[in-house]
Amino acid sequence: MADRYHHGSLRAQALRVAAEIVADEGPEALSLRDLARRAGVSHAAPAHHFGDRRGLFTALAAEGFELLGDALQPSVDARDFARTAVAYVEFATAHPGHFAVMFRPSLLDPDDAVLHEAQARAAGLLQAGFDSVPDDRIRIGREDARQASWALVHGLADLMLSGALPGADLERLTLAAARQLLGDDA
Repeated sequence: MADRYHHGSLRAQALRVAAEIVADEGPEALSLRDLARRAGVSHAAPAHHFGDRRGLFTALAAEGFELLGDALQPSVDARDFARTAVAYVEFATAHPGHFAVMFRPSLLDPDDAVLHEAQARAAGLLQAGFDSVPDDRIRIGREDARQASWALVHGLADLMLSGALPGADLERLTLAAARQLLGDDA
């Protein structure tokens, strides 16, 4: 069993396997013991790295927010809100295990500094993406439009992940939703 600890980062391996389990079976199905078995590590290894399930979910969510930030950055740099919306939904469908825990506060440690930092970065990028929309494109209050935009892309991501939109063209549908909310030049 000692060799198992030397095949790369044990923590990264555990997070990868945890994301797969959550994506396939939901967060309720994840136990540290099962994670250890599937990751090929000792039963004590996940507890050593994460403490408990809450610590594991918190680490998985923090990693998810970092990945989301990375996914959003190019569209934010381009000041293209519609592409930011597409990047959000594409992130969710590419990382369903992360997405499943990122917005579930009951699973997460509310005092975790790494999580807060990752959340703040992703939220800042989402805000910057929305800020690229000119005032004349917003038909309701700016804050209402920002929240509605997030609800729209988050809801669309949930619908895609749940299989409620089989065969839907993710990019076309996301762009259409963004433009419906904020106008043709969103």
